[in-house]
Amino acid sequence: MDDVEITDVNDDDWPQMEKAPIKNQDLSFLSRSAGDLLSDYGWYLLAVTVLVYLLIQHLSKRRSSPHLQTPPDAALVARKQEAMEAARRRMQEELDAKAAVYREKQKQQEQEKRRQKIEIWENVQQGKSCIGVTKPPQSNEEASSSTAVLKPKTDKKPLRSAGRRLLLLETWQERTVSGWMRLK
Repeated sequence: MDDVEITDVNDDDWPQMEKAPIKNQDLSFLSRSAGDLLSDYGWYLLAVTVLVYLLIQHLSKRRSSPHLQTPPDAALVARKQEAMEAARRRMQEELDAKAAVYREKQKQQEQEKRRQKIEIWENVQQGKSCIGVTKPPQSNEEASSSTAVLKPKTDKKPLRSAGRRLLLLETWQERTVSGWMRLK
């Protein structure tokens, strides 16, 4: 190793390079590189960010879920169930009461229809006209809602033959009487 010579590189015969001042002394190069990164991978970065956010939300919900906490007090659960049963019973009683009122109204309507049919039948048997049978009285609500007064028509045409009118009335009476007989 004695024959190795060490020479200095910085001799005067070599051209010496001058140190140039640093051009980008501010952080503008960083903004350019960040802009290039976002323009190339922006949508991917956005999707990854949203997925990470959703994953964190899901994990925080799972961590605070009630099934991982201590089990609730048995007395509290029993009270809640009793309250629910009481509410169900109340609702069922209300429904039963409404159904009873509805059934009673239906029975009254059926009785009224039967009474009217019997009245018509008696009028037909006595030879009275059954066309002008009185209608059931209107309730106050219905009477107040109908404010229009019905006027009889004055420009009626007279019937062409009285015999035809009598024949039509008799056939109508026979049909209605046979219909009522089937109902009884």
